Amino acid sequence: MYDEWLKNMDEGKITGLVSLDIKKAFDSINHHILMLKMKDQFGIRENELNWFTSSLTDRQQVCCVNDHISSWKSIESGVPQGSILGPLMFLSYINDLPQYLKFTTPGLYADDTQIFASSDNYDELVELLNSDLKNISRWLSDNKLQHHTTKTKLMLIGSR
Repeated sequence: MYDEWLKNMDEGKITGLVSLDIKKAFDSINHHILMLKMKDQFGIRENELNWFTSSLTDRQQVCCVNDHISSWKSIESGVPQGSILGPLMFLSYINDLPQYLKFTTPGLYADDTQIFASSDNYDELVELLNSDLKNISRWLSDNKLQHHTTKTKLMLIGSR
């Protein structure tokens, strides 16, 4: 990405980089949608899907603060962040997001998502970014995820 931004600067273009935040990204993964994606996009077979499903179901958690223990709560969604498979399952879940982008280039790293576009014209750049932000909003809704708008940041890169 960095090299492309430098090239765009040399050509007198403005690059807009939007950093997005998905609310409780790892904790919000819908198990049913995840299994469908693993089957349809990656060809995972039924026996393996059953193994993944069993590793995500019937999980519970408890919280302890200053010697006070909460009651046990069932975990209905999400993937475990501290495990080896959790981040891989998360990446499997968001793997199709770039297909929704028509005008920007994505950068996906775990739960950090960025999109960028470049243009000679500031208004056109804003239009390109906003168009794909709408596409991302649709993808988030389809995948039962929420965008953390207050943590979304825009950075303009250029020499004007």
